[in-house]
Amino acid sequence: MVEALQDAGVVVTGAGGGIGAALARRFATEGARVVVNDLDADKAKVVADEIGGIAVPGDASAIVGDARDALGGTVDVYCANAGVAFGGPDAADLADERAWALSWDVNVMAHVRAANDLLPDWLERGSGRFVSTVSAAGLLTMIGAAPYAVTKHGAYAFAEYLSLTYRHRGIKVHAICPQGVRTDMLDATGSAGDLVLKPTAIAPEDVADALFKGMEEDRFLILPHPEVDGYYQARAADPDRWLANMNHLQQKWEEAR
Repeated sequence: MVEALQDAGVVVTGAGGGIGAALARRFATEGARVVVNDLDADKAKVVADEIGGIAVPGDASAIVGDARDALGGTVDVYCANAGVAFGGPDAADLADERAWALSWDVNVMAHVRAANDLLPDWLERGSGRFVSTVSAAGLLTMIGAAPYAVTKHGAYAFAEYLSLTYRHRGIKVHAICPQGVRTDMLDATGSAGDLVLKPTAIAPEDVADALFKGMEEDRFLILPHPEVDGYYQARAADPDRWLANMNHLQQKWEEAR
């Protein structure tokens, strides 16, 4: 894996902090040339300067062309990491259409647009790696955060589609599905995050470690929290029991608010 990444062109969106910054640092450590993307140009520049990368700020939905140019014409690995989350008591009423629209655009359509831009070149040369930062919410769900939970399901489904459609043509896809990660996004989840995510939260660097282990083993599904595997199996085996347990958690959250 280290040899494969030496001088590879890597793009990480949402890399001004958190998981994205950890991924950018890890790829740079392995010898890759890294484009650091973030809406916040100052944050992108700080991380890029730190790792010897290239800052390409802007909307993650539309940076493939600029990133490819910055890397000299080739993107080998694309990490679709940028995301948004809306949570808290008010998010449970399902009425905030702005939250739904922005969540859909960033958490799903940015991945679709990037893939559309990347695939022609990748398919022509028979190689490319697409890394989707999803969330355990994309496999399971999350209380108090309907737009986030639903669109992360969409992000996971799109990653599955890419993998099943193009793996025989040399395209590798990985879906990273952590639970709580100690980032600003976790801090913004409020009391629901305090109840469900913070007790087992891990560092962003742990997510990067899990990704690299998964890439070495050529695995699609990356679970930085191994216990998520059991939850996912339980959900599939007995949906009603799983939903009843989640509803108990919802009631516990309501009582604590």
